[in-house]
Amino acid sequence: MLPRAAKQSLAVSPAHSFDSTTLTEAEIRRLAARFGSPLLVVDCEQVRRQYHALRAALPGVDLHYALKPLPHASVVATLRDEGAFFDLATTGEVELVKAQGIAPERCIHTHPIKRDSDIRDALRFGVTTFVVDNPDEIRKFVRYRKRAELLIRVCFRSPTAVCDLSKKFGCEPGAVLGLIEMARRLGVRVRGLSFHVGSQATDPSKYIEAIQACTNLVAEALLAGLPSLDVLDIGGGFPVPYTDAVMPIDEFCAPIRAALTKLPKHVRVIAEPGRFIAAPAAIAVSTVMGKAKRDGRWWYYLDDGLYGSYSGQLFDHAKYPVAALRDGGELFESVLAGPTCDSIDVIDDSIALPELEVGDLVVGRMMGAYTWASATDFNFFKRAKVVVMNEQPVDAKRVVRLQRAKRVAAG
Repeated sequence: MLPRAAKQSLAVSPAHSFDSTTLTEAEIRRLAARFGSPLLVVDCEQVRRQYHALRAALPGVDLHYALKPLPHASVVATLRDEGAFFDLATTGEVELVKAQGIAPERCIHTHPIKRDSDIRDALRFGVTTFVVDNPDEIRKFVRYRKRAELLIRVCFRSPTAVCDLSKKFGCEPGAVLGLIEMARRLGVRVRGLSFHVGSQATDPSKYIEAIQACTNLVAEALLAGLPSLDVLDIGGGFPVPYTDAVMPIDEFCAPIRAALTKLPKHVRVIAEPGRFIAAPAAIAVSTVMGKAKRDGRWWYYLDDGLYGSYSGQLFDHAKYPVAALRDGGELFESVLAGPTCDSIDVIDDSIALPELEVGDLVVGRMMGAYTWASATDFNFFKRAKVVVMNEQPVDAKRVVRLQRAKRVAAG
């Protein structure tokens, strides 16, 4: 019997729950026994798979991994070896790629609003391409005009995206030519345009609209006698399946590929995938540290929660597939809570689970993006340890080790 309307779709057998990495249930148990919990297990082989899938779906597009969702050295090193490019936004991210031996020519700096120290640190590393979206930001580059070149970020609002990034950044398409003309008067080189239609976009139509608008702007700039634009950055936002299915990436990108064929042949196209590469590459492993029956439902208190690896539920509006490593048994509508003393620290207030015991393991899937990256040590509960597997391709000997990587301060 399952009281109330519990979400049975999440109460699936563990054998079918963890396909976001190559880990088996037995391996998860061994890792928890070896390293304790909470853990974030990063599978570099899944990073490779996602990168290659998107590269196949967007041939001819240079993929710059956006470090923001999972700024971990193992991910950077994996993508470095696969030939990827990198999208940086802070001094801390500059330091991270530098430490992994990334050539600055493989990087761009895409934060539309920068401190002068951000610009100087990126230039000192060797990054020369920056993104701006307004006159004041262009003026910051006058003193660096011999060393830097710009992309103008254009705003295309996308209310259907989970995170509408054009709400915060980007200029209106009608302002682009004026900004390019202003930059020319100041002696600052504009190389091209960029946009981001929002994160976790559910259909490609906004990409098509934005590509078509930017294609027209490239032609209009040429007709107006402005410098030729030869770069288009189509951003990121490519969707991944959390608890809902999404369009397969090749199908999703098919109309994007078609729209890109309308660009002049000399235009280099780049993209900034972050979530698509990072999200499926990690699982979160936590332990039931306490239980209590409240209002007829079992509450299970885990050693990870909204202030830790599940922070993306607050900051990223994500809902992760979660299941317990316990087979069979009657299912009950239950509550999964985090460890802190804050009452909002609840991962799921209606999830179908068998009755759990203290010490049982709970696993969240699709937890590579905006989880560990935004976790805190609130209430002095330490954020999850990061365990990395398959740092070498899977045809090599499998290695699993604890990573004590520290995120670099952002300047």
